[in-house]
Amino acid sequence: MSIPNAIPITPELVAAHGLKPDEYQRILDLIGREPTFTELGIFSAMWNEHCSYKSSKKWLRTLPTSGPQVIQGPGENAGVVDIGDGQTVIFKMESHNHPSFIEPYQGAATGVGGILRDVFTMGARPIAAMNALRFGEPDHPKTRHLVSGVVAGVGGYGNSFGVPTVGGEVQFDERYNGNILVNAFAAGLADADKIFYSKAEGVGLPVVYLGAKTGRDGVGGATMASAEFDETIEEKRPTVQVGDPFTEKCLLEACLELMASGAVIAIQDMGAAGLTCSAVEMGAKGDLGIRLDLDKVPVREERMTAYEMMLSESQERMLMVLRPEQEEEAEAIFRKWGLDFAIVGETTDDLRFRVFHQGEEVANLPIKELGDEAPEYDRPWVEPKPAAALTDADIPQADVADALVKLLGSPNLSSRRWVWEQYDTLIQGNSLQLPGADAGVVRVEGSEKKALAFSSDVNPFYCEADPYEGGKQAVAECWRNLTASGALPLASTDNLNFGNPERPEIMGQFVFAIKGIGEACRALDFPIVSGNVSLYNETLGQGILPTPTIGGVGLIKDWSRMARVRFAAEGEEILLVGASEEWGTHLGQSAYLRELHGKKIGPAPKVDLAHERKTGDFVRKLIADGIVTASHDISDGGLAVAVAEMAIASGIGATIDQPQNASPIAAFFGEDQGRYVLTAPKGTAAKLATDGVGVQVIGVTGGTDVKLGDAKAVSVAALKSSHDGWFPAFMDGASH
Repeated sequence: MSIPNAIPITPELVAAHGLKPDEYQRILDLIGREPTFTELGIFSAMWNEHCSYKSSKKWLRTLPTSGPQVIQGPGENAGVVDIGDGQTVIFKMESHNHPSFIEPYQGAATGVGGILRDVFTMGARPIAAMNALRFGEPDHPKTRHLVSGVVAGVGGYGNSFGVPTVGGEVQFDERYNGNILVNAFAAGLADADKIFYSKAEGVGLPVVYLGAKTGRDGVGGATMASAEFDETIEEKRPTVQVGDPFTEKCLLEACLELMASGAVIAIQDMGAAGLTCSAVEMGAKGDLGIRLDLDKVPVREERMTAYEMMLSESQERMLMVLRPEQEEEAEAIFRKWGLDFAIVGETTDDLRFRVFHQGEEVANLPIKELGDEAPEYDRPWVEPKPAAALTDADIPQADVADALVKLLGSPNLSSRRWVWEQYDTLIQGNSLQLPGADAGVVRVEGSEKKALAFSSDVNPFYCEADPYEGGKQAVAECWRNLTASGALPLASTDNLNFGNPERPEIMGQFVFAIKGIGEACRALDFPIVSGNVSLYNETLGQGILPTPTIGGVGLIKDWSRMARVRFAAEGEEILLVGASEEWGTHLGQSAYLRELHGKKIGPAPKVDLAHERKTGDFVRKLIADGIVTASHDISDGGLAVAVAEMAIASGIGATIDQPQNASPIAAFFGEDQGRYVLTAPKGTAAKLATDGVGVQVIGVTGGTDVKLGDAKAVSVAALKSSHDGWFPAFMDGASH
C-alpha cells in the first residue's frame, strides 16, 4: 500500500535528519519503499544516538545491573531498588547538555522536569534531586551567563515542583567552553507492590494522552542532542523545550491518584522524541501494535503537522494504556487537576505502528523493528595512552598554609553555597544534611529510622589521564561518599558524557571507562540500575573531558547514627583511615598541581578496589556503632582540604602532626584513594580492632586555627573567607 508523501525525500533531507546513507538504505530495505516525511522523522528520532544507544549498546551490556536488592535494572524509565519493609527507591540520572548550552534556563529546567517524570512514571513520589554541572573556564565570556541560567533553571523547576535538591557537583574547565554538561538526578519512594511499567498489554485497549498540550517546542530535540555543535548553534534554539513545573506537579498528583485506582496497565513518560518514542516503546515491549489518531492529540498551536506532533518534545506529558471500564474515572481525575486527557489511539495485534492525520495514514511501520533493528555499531577504538609519570621537577614546592588557603578559594574547590542557596534543599521536611556534605541525606517517610543517602561523582581529569582508573575512581568516590555518611551503598546510575564516538581515541576513552566502571561496581556490589549516554559533546572538533558521572544511593538504617562532616567537639583525636604510613604520595592530576600551578600532568591515582571495600566496610561499622563523631572522605585537594572543610563546617580548629619521612606537599595534598578522616574521643584508636585497616592518630581538634605540621597556623575564619568568597565574587563579576 502506498502512503501519500507531499515532501520529496532527498539525500540532503536524510542527512539533515542525522541519518547516514547506509542507515537510510537500511530503512528502505526494512519497509520496502520510500518513507514519508513523517516516517523519516520517526526513524530519525528512534535511530539517533540519544534514543538508540547505537554506539554504546555493545559496551553497556558488560556492566553489572543485577543484585539481590535490584527489582528493576536498565530498560525502564528508572531503576528500582529494594530498601526493606516493602519499600523501594526509584532513581535515574539523565543529561540535558546540548539544550542547556543553547538556552540555559529552559534547558536545565526541562532536564529536571524530565528526570522527575522518569521517576514518578514508575509510581514513585520524588523525594530528592541532584545535579552535576560542568562549565567552561571562568574567564570565558559565556561562562557566567551559562552558570546563572542553568542554576536558575534547576532551582526554578525543582523549587516550584516541590522536591529538595540535596547535592551535586559544579566544575569549571576550558574543555567545556563549547559544551557544558547538565546531568540531572532524581529519586523517589514507592511501595514494592505498586510499581508501574511501560509494557503495554492487551489488544484493543485505549491509548491515552495525559498532561499538557503539544506545541512546536523541542521538535527535533533528540536528533540535535545526537550531533556535534558548530557555528550554527544559535539556530538550534527552537529545539529546546519549555517547562512548566506547576503543570508537572499537577501531573504527578493526577498520575499517583490514577495509579492508586487500578486503571493503569502501562505508562510511559514522553521524553526524548515525544509521542514517537513513548508509543513505540510501549507497543514493542508488549509485542503489540499501536494505532494513533493525531486529530485527537491536544495541541496549543494551529496547523501543526503530523511530523511536528510526532517529534514535539513539549513537556509534562505522558502516554498510558488504560483499562477501558475505568475511562470515565480516569478522565475525571485528570480534569480535576486541570490537565488534558484524550484517547488518541488503541493497541492492536498487527505489530504495526500506524499514524493517521486528517484522514490520511501518514505512517505505517513495523513497530518492533523501529527499536530492535536500529543500527548498532562496534566502533573502532584505540587504547588510551598512559600519562607520563611525574618527576620531582614537575612538582613545585609551596608553603603548605598558603597553598591550602589558595586551594580553598580556587574555582573548583571553593564553596558551592552560592549555587545551592538558590535551591530549596529543605522542602518536604525530610532533609537531614545540607548540600556541601559528602552526601545528601533524606529521611524515609513511613519508617521510624531509615534514611537514604545520595551522591554524584566523577573526576574528569583522572578520566582523561587514564579512563580505566578514572572510571573505577568515579564509582569508588561515589561509594566512599555514601559510606562516609554512614550509608550502605545499594546501587548506582550513570551518565556517560563523551565526545564524538566516531573518533577512535574518543571511543577508546568510552570503552576503558566502561571497563573501569564495571569492575568497580562488581567489586563494591554497587550495580548500575539505570542511566544515560551522552555522546557528540564536541564543538568545532573540540571534545569535552571524558565525564562518566556516577550517581549513587545508599541506605542508613538508623539516621540518628548518620555521620556528619563537621567536627563535633574540641579535644578529640583525628584519625586517618586507609592511608599508607606516608599519609599521601600521589600528586598526578591533583588539584594542587592543576588549580595552583596550572599543570594537568601525571597519571591518575590507582584505585585498589579490595582496599576500598575493606576500608569502607570498616568505616561504616564504626559509624553504625556510634564510635566516631565526624567522618569525611579524602578526595580533591587531599588531606589538607578534607581537614579544612571539617573545620570550616564546625568552626573548630585542628592541629595536625608533621608527617614523618614524607614530603609535606605529597602528605597534605596527595590524592591517594580509599582514605577517610574521622574524629573520636581521645583514646578511641588504641582500643579499635582494625582488622588490618590502617588507622593513624594524626592530630587533635580544638582552637580557632588549622595548623598543618610545621606550617604556620591559619585561622578557621580565614579559611572560611577564602572558601566562601570565590563563587559570589565570580558571579558579581569581581573575580575571574
